[in-house]
Amino acid sequence: MENPYKILVVDDEEDILEFIDYNLKKEGYQVFMAQNGKDAIASAKKNKPDLILLDVMMPVMDGIETCRQIKSDPGFAKTFVVFLTARSEEYSEIAGFQAGADDYIAKPIKPRVLITRLNAILRRKVKEIADTKLTIGNIIIDRESFLVYRDDQKIQLARKEFELLFLLASKPGKVFTRDYILEKVWGDEVLVVDRTIDVHIRKIREKLGDSYIGTVKGVGYKFEA
Repeated sequence: MENPYKILVVDDEEDILEFIDYNLKKEGYQVFMAQNGKDAIASAKKNKPDLILLDVMMPVMDGIETCRQIKSDPGFAKTFVVFLTARSEEYSEIAGFQAGADDYIAKPIKPRVLITRLNAILRRKVKEIADTKLTIGNIIIDRESFLVYRDDQKIQLARKEFELLFLLASKPGKVFTRDYILEKVWGDEVLVVDRTIDVHIRKIREKLGDSYIGTVKGVGYKFEA
């Protein structure tokens, strides 16, 4: 059974590494291993795991500091970190979450519990990916690259144009009021008026075509499904 996700397992106990490696590979995960925090960071930079299963108590660099360094690197912004620990003290959990951990799994490890928890966490990644890309008819709007494709032709929008389009396209057919658009796209920015929305809508239509965004007079705009 193949699985698209990569997991880095970090623990200084060889038998635990082998046990987790066996159970994750049975589920089709691609598994990498390290025995201390320093090696874990090097492996993470090389292999780009989707999730790091990290022991708290380790030599060279402990799990808390390892997590802190990983979470401070923008390259790992979408990497989940799950602590694996036998320690049940409340302070270690608080320190872990303060360092940026996404979850805890306690030792001794129960294989089905481990797999169930990891699957649940990684489902959040699927949802996040889905939330960053919209496909509507012949239009693809990719929030990660800030690019729009129409019939596979790349269309470059300015940032605010893109954010406005993404907002409208997130719910095709829904009418978004001017006040709501100003709040969601421009927030508290100064010197923003209703006319600003009209200018950006006009620019989007010039680049994308006139048929995608409809005007509801006196109310706002909508994306035509």
